[in-house]
Amino acid sequence: MNTVRVRFAPSPTGPLHIGGVRTALYNYLFARKHNGTFILRIEDTDQTRYVPGSEEYIVESLTWFGL
Repeated sequence: MNTVRVRFAPSPTGPLHIGGVRTALYNYLFARKHNGTFILRIEDTDQTRYVPGSEEYIVESLTWFGL
């Protein structure tokens, strides 16, 4: 059987919004249910809208939510 591995890949273009939290939560719970791994991958493809400090804010927000 294959190991489940899911990811949440927000773009650091500002604060994490409720839709992003919902997606991260669904992925986290799916991985947990199947004894898998939840991975946070920060996308760097939208450099024109990059907001400095967004990566830290995203990590802090997900940590606050217990993900």
